[in-house]
Amino acid sequence: MEPVERARGARPLWPAGAVCGLVAAFAGLAVASLAAVAVRPESAPLTAVGGAVVDRTPAAVKEWAIRTFGTSDKPVLTLGITVVLAVLAAATGVLAVHRLHTGLALAGAVGVLGAVAALGRPEASWRDALPSLAGGAVAAGVLYLLVTTLRRPRPAPGRPGGTWPMDRRGFGRIVTATVAASAVAGLAGRRLGAHGSARATASRADLVLPPPAVPAPPVPAGADLPIPGLSPFITPTGDFYRVDTALVVPRVDAGTWRLTLRGDGVARPLSLDLRTLLARPLVEHDVTLTCVSNEVGGPYAGNARWLGVRLADLLREAGVRPPSEGGPADQLVARSVDGMTIGTPVEAVMDGRDALLAVGMNGAPLPFAHGFPVRMVVPGLYGYVSACKWLTELRLTTFAAYDAYWVRRSWAQQAVVKTQSRIDTPRPFGRVSPGRVMVAGVAWAQHRGISRVEVRVDDGPWSPARLAAADGVDTWRQWVWPWDAVPGGHTLQVRATDGSGRTQTGTRSGTLPDGATGWHTVTVDVRPL
Repeated sequence: MEPVERARGARPLWPAGAVCGLVAAFAGLAVASLAAVAVRPESAPLTAVGGAVVDRTPAAVKEWAIRTFGTSDKPVLTLGITVVLAVLAAATGVLAVHRLHTGLALAGAVGVLGAVAALGRPEASWRDALPSLAGGAVAAGVLYLLVTTLRRPRPAPGRPGGTWPMDRRGFGRIVTATVAASAVAGLAGRRLGAHGSARATASRADLVLPPPAVPAPPVPAGADLPIPGLSPFITPTGDFYRVDTALVVPRVDAGTWRLTLRGDGVARPLSLDLRTLLARPLVEHDVTLTCVSNEVGGPYAGNARWLGVRLADLLREAGVRPPSEGGPADQLVARSVDGMTIGTPVEAVMDGRDALLAVGMNGAPLPFAHGFPVRMVVPGLYGYVSACKWLTELRLTTFAAYDAYWVRRSWAQQAVVKTQSRIDTPRPFGRVSPGRVMVAGVAWAQHRGISRVEVRVDDGPWSPARLAAADGVDTWRQWVWPWDAVPGGHTLQVRATDGSGRTQTGTRSGTLPDGATGWHTVTVDVRPL
């Protein structure tokens, strides 16, 4: 089709062209979302492209996003992709009213790009490409219909025999009908997807966790200090941090969930459903988890009471021996239902610590956002090498033979949690009154414990803080230090010493490749309130 020559006095076509592109993109996304219901949620175009962006984003940029947006990083990414897509769609529509075939080719190419992104996701099959391809075809078809309608000549008022290349009335009717049909398709996709989610939600609501065969002892008296602004000893489930790559939280039906155990040194491969897993003796244990993305003083640490099956017992039942006993595998690769892989040292899992296949958190089944129905919890290791959520497979291999997801992205293969401490109160850049001020916070060195915490003011001498009662070596420990504050600006610093006698280093380093180091520093203003 030849380029359009706009008649004198006619309105410009580019605004209507932009509408063509946006409506076509809306139709394509709606159909693709509906098609993804028949495949899997991860195959939807926005999710697939967002996941591909996450996979290919440099580690430094990921860290910046986590620092800047916190747990809102995924909605921000989705919004950004949507805005870019809208701009591209509008530009495609403007192009199509002048060069129709070029615009159609670009619309189809966007669908192909979504398909490629979907095929590149973990656990993808050829079916994952279908939603994006269908969406691209629909978008191109709708764009053709709208542009040809837009360019259909109609009589020009006041110009006998003259025409304008724009049937606005017919164009408006088709736009309205297309938007309505697309909305119906999108709503149907949401409803059908919600139906699957509803089954998973019902399976969680119906799940009754058996009582633990080995219950955790009560939290010791004095472990939870009553100081305003101090993190509670047990982190409420709703406040527990979440850092992962899932743009859409997997909602797994407990009735259909299965776990397989296979690989090097597995004499008896296992396949378990949730009922079989829950029939095993359950252990309750308080464990603090820490994300390797947590900067010094950061919020990505939390303490919870976990309920689960000892992972070491399961491995030994399958005939697995740790490397120290001659076993051939030194890495346990956990795989999530969304394809995430996390590699954990077999020796750490089987050295006697309470490494769990967790099914419960703070007295209830795991929330979906934290791995329902089953996740891993291994005290003493950062989450990216231990805490696989939405677990579906365990495979024994070696670190030499396989790099898990984060290792391929510049993080260390193995990462023991570093000794860290944090000032919770007073807050950074806060204002306090002169006189007695309670400086308080938490310190952690999972699987080693905390033996001492010290605080200093304005680079002065270190003073010992009072430690709250300890609840084993796998949880954080609260501390408090009374400070006689005098007017002026002051800098507070904290450091901890773990149970092995090693004191937290003051050397500052970033989170890559195996966790941040340094002393948490808080500046406060002391003056009458």
